[in-house]
Amino acid sequence: MHQQISILNLVEQPSALTKFGVWLMDQVMGIAKMNALYQQHNMHGLSKEAFSDKIVELLSLELEGIQDLQNKVPADGPVVIASNHPFGGIEGVILARAISEVRPDLKVLANKGLGIFSELSDYFIFTNPLSANDPKNAPSLRQCISHVREGNSLLIFPAGRVSHFDHQGKRIVEHDWNKIVGKLAGQANCAYLPVFVSGKNSDWFYRIEKVYFKLRMFLLGREILNKRGDKIRVSTGYPVASKYLAADNNDEKAELCRALSYAQDAAWRYEWPADKVIQLKPIAAPENKQQIAEEISQLPKEQHLVSFKSYDVYYAMQSQAPTIVNEIARLREIVFREHNEGSGEPIDTDEFDATYTHLFIVNRDNHDIIGAYRMGRTDLLQEKFGKKGLYLSKMFDFKSNFVNQREPSIELGRSFVVPEYQGSYHGLFLLWRGLGSFVCKFPQYRTFYGTVSISKLYDPRSVRLIEEVLIDHNATIDVTPYNSFEFDLHPELHQFCRSKNRKEELSALLQSIESDGKDIPILAKQYRKMGARFHALGIDKSFNHTPGLLLSVDFPNTPDKLLKLYAGEGWLTYRNYQAE
Repeated sequence: MHQQISILNLVEQPSALTKFGVWLMDQVMGIAKMNALYQQHNMHGLSKEAFSDKIVELLSLELEGIQDLQNKVPADGPVVIASNHPFGGIEGVILARAISEVRPDLKVLANKGLGIFSELSDYFIFTNPLSANDPKNAPSLRQCISHVREGNSLLIFPAGRVSHFDHQGKRIVEHDWNKIVGKLAGQANCAYLPVFVSGKNSDWFYRIEKVYFKLRMFLLGREILNKRGDKIRVSTGYPVASKYLAADNNDEKAELCRALSYAQDAAWRYEWPADKVIQLKPIAAPENKQQIAEEISQLPKEQHLVSFKSYDVYYAMQSQAPTIVNEIARLREIVFREHNEGSGEPIDTDEFDATYTHLFIVNRDNHDIIGAYRMGRTDLLQEKFGKKGLYLSKMFDFKSNFVNQREPSIELGRSFVVPEYQGSYHGLFLLWRGLGSFVCKFPQYRTFYGTVSISKLYDPRSVRLIEEVLIDHNATIDVTPYNSFEFDLHPELHQFCRSKNRKEELSALLQSIESDGKDIPILAKQYRKMGARFHALGIDKSFNHTPGLLLSVDFPNTPDKLLKLYAGEGWLTYRNYQAE
């Protein structure tokens, strides 16, 4: 075992001339100073753990986020952990030490230059990122793949080189990530854990790279030493299952892995405004079931839309069924409070309940209402009240070429399914089956539009990514929100999202951010299947400042399978309807 820190540790059978050259490089690169500390503090022969701890101690580093990293590392099974490479060395020591406490099976794919620290050699699988043709690289990569396939953990810095200064963007950025991270993270049953280490090297380091890029290598040793007293923050996402890395090839998977790392950047954060301090009033008592049954029996026969098993779907105006609408409003408040969106009142109601059409599902046996939609028939509402008759006109400025200004449309909102049915197929299916039956009766309505509420239980980063990825940015001129979501996308993520359609990668991004594994809201997924066009995201200030994603669905052009499912036997007649 070598008893000093030197580049000489990397050289086999050096000549006298080589030894002199190495000695000179050790002086220039600051490695001789490292060796002095190594000798002074008797670090020779320490375990890799003790050696790593000693480096952190000698540099008086203040580490943040280590416990969070350890909490998020899967305790077993294959996992690939990838990080940006801001410093060029010390981050590898810090991350390896922390992760190996959870996963003693950890290996690190590292630059062979770290071989100067012989005490750490047990952590590493060495590679030469500066020479793609180095014959030793291929066996190293095969070793990594085998290590992961055997159910172990691997830490990798896929850029292969230390981060550099992007003069155009005026920021420190990563090089493109090697496709090997895509191949590794895409292994069956593998988890991918994205990490971002905040920080940068000295200004001199970035100045010298302007002179000649490779000169930076001579400063990496000094950069380790000048970190004395620095605060280094580690930010970790949640594990992403390999099935969510849905890119077509390993290069594209590597792009996604890089974006997942940047999504954890501690500098890209936003705190939701504090909720209005409201005293939550007790939920109103349930309405009388007999009165509900009586109102249903009085509805005209044509307002019955669907029967399925023990459920019926109807539509009604508040004037026809005040008790039913009150019960709907009561149930809405219960459901919305679960998502931090409630009004705080005993029931969730407003003036639009009186003018909108209510579509609802009722259990025929006990007259329980299990879900509802509030529908605004835009032609009727605007004829009577103008744009102000539309609830969403409070959130969005609808231009003359937006669909609700050009033709009869249905504005959908205030949808809910009671908690007992939220995991059931029946609730959402019956709402849409009812909508399909309704438009078959009124075929002039070709377009549905409305918002998907995105609960503030989502991390703001997720909301911003949903907005960026789903919205058709060419369509935003048709409509603009009065209150936008003022949270800029991380510049690296902006570049990633705008480079191509990222709808298939969105779930992976959310998986890395959301603590409970939340994906795209279920209603947004439903609309996507129907070919929805997403227009804008606005903040609903009358609904606890909840973000709302505006979309429209050209219902006749919904895929045949879904149109048949929701519109039933009349689907073809509805599709072929021509307004007179």
